[in-house]
Amino acid sequence: MEEQFLRTAMLLGDEGIQKLKGCRVAVFGIGGVGGYAAEALVRSGIGSLDIIDNDKVNITNINRQIIATHATIGQMKTQVMKARMESIQPNCKVKTWECFYLPEKRNLFPFDKYDYIIDAIDTVTAKIDLVLAAQENKVPIISSMGTGNKLHPELLEIADIYETSVCPLARVMRRELKSRGIKKLKVVFSKEPPRKPISGNMPDMMGERTVPGSTAFVPAAAGLLIAAFVIRNLSGISVS
Repeated sequence: MEEQFLRTAMLLGDEGIQKLKGCRVAVFGIGGVGGYAAEALVRSGIGSLDIIDNDKVNITNINRQIIATHATIGQMKTQVMKARMESIQPNCKVKTWECFYLPEKRNLFPFDKYDYIIDAIDTVTAKIDLVLAAQENKVPIISSMGTGNKLHPELLEIADIYETSVCPLARVMRRELKSRGIKKLKVVFSKEPPRKPISGNMPDMMGERTVPGSTAFVPAAAGLLIAAFVIRNLSGISVS
Protein backbone atom coordinates (compact mmCIF):
# COMPACT_ATOMS: atom_id res chain seq x y z
CA MET A 1 0.00 0.00 0.00
CA GLU A 2 1.20 3.49 -0.85
CA GLU A 3 2.46 5.45 2.15
CA GLN A 4 0.23 8.43 1.35
CA PHE A 5 -2.86 6.37 2.23
CA LEU A 6 -1.64 5.06 5.58
CA ARG A 7 -3.77 7.47 7.62
CA THR A 8 -6.88 6.62 5.62
CA ALA A 9 -6.16 2.90 5.94
CA MET A 10 -6.25 3.29 9.72
CA LEU A 11 -10.00 3.86 9.33
CA LEU A 12 -10.89 1.95 6.15
CA GLY A 13 -8.41 -0.90 6.49
CA ASP A 14 -5.96 -2.16 3.87
CA GLU A 15 -8.80 -4.06 2.19
CA GLY A 16 -10.86 -0.89 1.95
CA ILE A 17 -7.99 0.99 0.31
CA GLN A 18 -7.52 -1.82 -2.20
CA LYS A 19 -11.22 -1.71 -3.06
CA LEU A 20 -11.01 2.03 -3.71
CA LYS A 21 -8.00 1.56 -5.99
CA GLY A 22 -10.09 -0.72 -8.17
CA CYS A 23 -13.03 1.67 -8.47
CA ARG A 24 -13.98 4.05 -11.26
CA VAL A 25 -16.15 7.04 -10.33
CA ALA A 26 -17.68 9.63 -12.65
CA VAL A 27 -18.13 13.19 -11.40
CA PHE A 28 -20.50 15.21 -13.54
CA GLY A 29 -19.85 18.90 -12.95
CA ILE A 30 -16.54 20.23 -11.62
CA GLY A 31 -17.81 23.36 -9.89
CA GLY A 32 -18.21 24.28 -6.24
CA VAL A 33 -19.69 20.91 -5.26
CA GLY A 34 -18.13 18.58 -7.81
CA GLY A 35 -14.62 19.98 -7.49
CA TYR A 36 -14.46 19.32 -3.75
CA ALA A 37 -16.03 15.88 -4.20
CA ALA A 38 -13.44 14.96 -6.83
CA GLU A 39 -10.60 16.27 -4.66
CA ALA A 40 -11.68 14.16 -1.69
CA LEU A 41 -12.06 11.07 -3.86
CA VAL A 42 -8.55 11.29 -5.27
CA ARG A 43 -7.08 12.03 -1.82
CA SER A 44 -8.88 8.93 -0.52
CA GLY A 45 -7.35 6.63 -3.13
CA ILE A 46 -9.99 6.14 -5.83
CA GLY A 47 -8.09 4.53 -8.69
CA SER A 48 -9.94 5.93 -11.69
CA LEU A 49 -11.99 9.08 -12.18
CA ASP A 50 -13.99 10.51 -15.07
CA ILE A 51 -14.58 14.25 -14.75
CA ILE A 52 -17.16 15.94 -16.94
CA ASP A 53 -17.55 19.69 -17.50
CA ASN A 54 -17.36 22.14 -20.39
CA ASP A 55 -16.73 25.37 -18.47
CA LYS A 56 -13.59 27.44 -18.21
CA VAL A 57 -12.49 28.92 -14.89
CA ASN A 58 -14.03 32.37 -14.45
CA ILE A 59 -13.04 35.05 -11.96
CA THR A 60 -16.42 34.69 -10.24
CA ASN A 61 -15.57 31.03 -9.50
CA ILE A 62 -12.71 31.98 -7.18
CA ASN A 63 -15.01 32.52 -4.19
CA ARG A 64 -15.96 28.83 -3.99
CA GLN A 65 -14.30 26.45 -6.49
CA ILE A 66 -11.21 24.55 -5.38
CA ILE A 67 -9.56 24.76 -8.81
CA ALA A 68 -10.24 28.48 -9.30
CA THR A 69 -7.36 30.91 -8.77
CA HIS A 70 -6.18 33.96 -10.65
CA ALA A 71 -3.59 31.71 -12.26
CA THR A 72 -6.21 29.31 -13.69
CA ILE A 73 -8.70 31.85 -15.10
CA GLY A 74 -9.55 30.98 -18.69
CA GLN A 75 -8.42 27.35 -18.45
CA MET A 76 -10.76 24.38 -18.88
CA LYS A 77 -11.96 23.21 -15.48
CA THR A 78 -11.46 19.56 -16.41
CA GLN A 79 -7.83 20.14 -17.39
CA VAL A 80 -7.06 22.11 -14.23
CA MET A 81 -8.71 19.41 -12.12
CA LYS A 82 -6.88 16.61 -13.95
CA ALA A 83 -3.49 18.24 -13.34
CA ARG A 84 -4.38 18.75 -9.68
CA MET A 85 -5.52 15.15 -9.26
CA GLU A 86 -2.40 13.75 -10.86
CA SER A 87 -0.21 15.89 -8.62
CA ILE A 88 -2.03 14.45 -5.59
CA GLN A 89 -2.18 10.83 -6.75
CA PRO A 90 0.09 10.18 -9.77
CA ASN A 91 -1.25 6.65 -10.25
CA CYS A 92 -4.87 7.78 -10.56
CA LYS A 93 -6.33 7.29 -14.04
CA VAL A 94 -8.15 10.52 -14.91
CA LYS A 95 -10.32 10.80 -18.01
CA THR A 96 -11.67 14.21 -18.95
CA TRP A 97 -14.83 14.94 -20.89
CA GLU A 98 -15.04 18.52 -22.17
CA CYS A 99 -18.80 18.69 -22.55
CA PHE A 100 -21.98 19.40 -20.66
CA TYR A 101 -24.04 16.31 -19.97
CA LEU A 102 -27.27 16.28 -21.97
CA PRO A 103 -29.77 13.47 -22.68
CA GLU A 104 -28.66 13.31 -26.31
CA LYS A 105 -25.07 12.66 -25.18
CA ARG A 106 -25.90 9.75 -22.91
CA ASN A 107 -24.55 7.11 -25.30
CA LEU A 108 -21.10 8.72 -25.24
CA PHE A 109 -20.49 7.64 -21.66
CA PRO A 110 -19.51 4.12 -20.47
CA PHE A 111 -22.06 3.99 -17.69
CA ASP A 112 -21.67 0.24 -17.31
CA LYS A 113 -18.01 0.77 -16.36
CA TYR A 114 -18.68 3.12 -13.45
CA ASP A 115 -18.81 1.97 -9.85
CA TYR A 116 -20.46 5.20 -8.72
CA ILE A 117 -21.82 8.38 -10.27
CA ILE A 118 -21.80 11.81 -8.66
CA ASP A 119 -24.27 14.33 -10.08
CA ALA A 120 -23.07 17.87 -9.40
CA ILE A 121 -24.73 19.57 -12.37
CA ASP A 122 -27.37 22.28 -12.33
CA THR A 123 -29.83 21.56 -15.15
CA VAL A 124 -32.92 19.59 -14.12
CA THR A 125 -33.32 17.88 -17.51
CA ALA A 126 -29.72 16.67 -17.42
CA LYS A 127 -29.96 15.59 -13.76
CA ILE A 128 -33.08 13.54 -14.44
CA ASP A 129 -31.53 11.82 -17.44
CA LEU A 130 -28.37 11.06 -15.47
CA VAL A 131 -30.48 9.34 -12.81
CA LEU A 132 -32.29 7.33 -15.51
CA ALA A 133 -28.98 6.31 -17.09
CA ALA A 134 -27.63 5.22 -13.71
CA GLN A 135 -30.73 3.17 -12.98
CA GLU A 136 -30.71 1.47 -16.37
CA ASN A 137 -27.08 0.49 -15.89
CA LYS A 138 -27.55 -0.46 -12.23
CA VAL A 139 -24.92 2.03 -11.08
CA PRO A 140 -25.36 3.79 -7.71
CA ILE A 141 -25.69 7.56 -7.94
CA ILE A 142 -25.81 10.44 -5.48
CA SER A 143 -27.10 13.83 -6.56
CA SER A 144 -26.48 17.32 -5.23
CA MET A 145 -29.46 19.55 -4.71
CA GLY A 146 -29.23 23.34 -4.46
CA THR A 147 -26.36 24.95 -2.56
CA GLY A 148 -26.77 28.49 -3.83
CA ASN A 149 -28.17 31.39 -1.76
CA LYS A 150 -27.31 29.55 1.46
CA LEU A 151 -25.03 30.36 4.39
CA HIS A 152 -25.35 27.35 6.72
CA PRO A 153 -23.38 24.21 5.77
CA GLU A 154 -24.47 22.59 9.04
CA LEU A 155 -28.00 22.32 7.61
CA LEU A 156 -26.88 20.01 4.80
CA GLU A 157 -27.77 16.34 5.07
CA ILE A 158 -27.93 13.14 3.07
CA ALA A 159 -31.35 11.60 2.50
CA ASP A 160 -33.55 9.97 -0.07
CA ILE A 161 -35.09 12.47 -2.47
CA TYR A 162 -38.58 11.65 -1.17
CA GLU A 163 -37.52 12.57 2.36
CA THR A 164 -36.31 16.05 1.41
CA SER A 165 -37.93 19.36 2.30
CA VAL A 166 -37.43 23.12 1.85
CA CYS A 167 -35.05 22.87 -1.16
CA PRO A 168 -36.76 24.16 -4.35
CA LEU A 169 -34.58 22.00 -6.63
CA ALA A 170 -35.39 18.90 -4.59
CA ARG A 171 -39.09 19.69 -4.94
CA VAL A 172 -38.81 19.78 -8.73
CA MET A 173 -36.72 16.61 -8.76
CA ARG A 174 -39.25 14.76 -6.60
CA ARG A 175 -42.04 15.62 -8.99
CA GLU A 176 -40.10 14.72 -12.12
CA LEU A 177 -38.71 11.47 -10.72
CA LYS A 178 -42.10 10.37 -9.44
CA SER A 179 -43.65 10.95 -12.87
CA ARG A 180 -40.99 8.66 -14.35
CA GLY A 181 -41.45 5.90 -11.81
CA ILE A 182 -38.11 6.45 -10.05
CA LYS A 183 -38.69 5.33 -6.47
CA LYS A 184 -35.46 6.38 -4.80
CA LEU A 185 -32.43 8.63 -5.19
CA LYS A 186 -29.76 9.45 -2.64
CA VAL A 187 -29.16 13.21 -2.44
CA VAL A 188 -27.41 15.89 -0.46
CA PHE A 189 -29.77 18.76 0.31
CA SER A 190 -30.17 21.66 2.70
CA LYS A 191 -33.03 22.50 5.02
CA GLU A 192 -31.99 26.15 4.90
CA PRO A 193 -34.52 28.32 3.00
CA PRO A 194 -32.74 30.01 0.08
CA ARG A 195 -31.91 33.64 0.79
CA LYS A 196 -32.73 36.47 -1.55
CA PRO A 197 -29.49 38.05 -2.82
CA ILE A 198 -28.89 41.41 -1.16
CA SER A 199 -27.17 43.13 -4.05
CA GLY A 200 -27.42 42.85 -7.80
CA ASN A 201 -28.34 40.15 -10.25
CA MET A 202 -25.66 38.43 -12.28
CA PRO A 203 -26.66 36.70 -15.53
CA ASP A 204 -25.08 33.33 -16.24
CA MET A 205 -22.70 32.79 -19.13
CA MET A 206 -25.57 32.13 -21.52
CA GLY A 207 -27.56 35.11 -20.27
CA GLU A 208 -30.60 32.90 -19.76
CA ARG A 209 -31.12 33.10 -16.01
CA THR A 210 -29.99 34.81 -12.86
CA VAL A 211 -27.32 32.90 -10.99
CA PRO A 212 -27.57 32.48 -7.22
CA GLY A 213 -25.29 33.94 -4.60
CA SER A 214 -22.69 31.51 -3.28
CA THR A 215 -20.10 31.03 -0.57
CA ALA A 216 -16.81 29.20 -0.08
CA PHE A 217 -18.30 26.83 2.48
CA VAL A 218 -21.76 25.51 1.55
CA PRO A 219 -20.91 23.97 -1.87
CA ALA A 220 -17.62 22.69 -0.46
CA ALA A 221 -19.39 21.02 2.48
CA ALA A 222 -21.90 19.41 0.10
CA GLY A 223 -19.09 18.06 -2.06
CA LEU A 224 -17.26 16.62 0.92
CA LEU A 225 -20.44 15.00 2.25
CA ILE A 226 -20.96 13.37 -1.13
CA ALA A 227 -17.38 12.12 -1.29
CA ALA A 228 -17.58 10.72 2.24
CA PHE A 229 -20.77 8.83 1.40
CA VAL A 230 -19.25 7.38 -1.78
CA ILE A 231 -15.99 6.38 -0.06
CA ARG A 232 -17.82 4.65 2.78
CA ASN A 233 -19.92 2.68 0.32
CA LEU A 234 -17.16 1.70 -2.11
CA SER A 235 -14.72 0.72 0.63
CA GLY A 236 -17.32 -1.53 2.22
CA ILE A 237 -17.48 0.38 5.50
CA SER A 238 -21.20 0.98 5.01
CA VAL A 239 -23.68 0.31 2.24
CA SER A 240 -26.84 2.39 2.01
